[in-house]
Amino acid sequence: MVYCRGVRGATTVVSNSREDILNATRQMLALMIRRNQIDSADVASAIFTVTKDLDAEFPAMAARQLGWLEVPLLCGYEIQVTGSLAKCIRVLLHWNTEKPQSEIHHVYIHEAVRLRPDLSKLPPVDWEELERWIREHVQT
Repeated sequence: MVYCRGVRGATTVVSNSREDILNATRQMLALMIRRNQIDSADVASAIFTVTKDLDAEFPAMAARQLGWLEVPLLCGYEIQVTGSLAKCIRVLLHWNTEKPQSEIHHVYIHEAVRLRPDLSKLPPVDWEELERWIREHVQT
């Protein structure tokens, strides 16, 4: 049986630049794709949010760059709460899968591990290898 599961991800950037937003979002999505074996054809939709201090690019553009051309994508602002994490990009993927919820791997990287330390137990990431994978999958 196929279920629609939510897969969460979050990351942070150093600066409000197009390059930082796209790079960080591609890293987050690449880890989510690889850890869960996500095929974009099975993604029902994705909702991205950014904190109010990020406006240099839509994070959904990173998904488009990775070939998610038919996936409905939406961007919005995260609610502003005093003391919350700054320069943060979040995503909620709605993914059609046979996997039970207990087998879904959420991805919190960089400073965003503070949001969900209970879900931030990623195996060590080889960032250079990840960047090679991203370069192989980016569509211009």
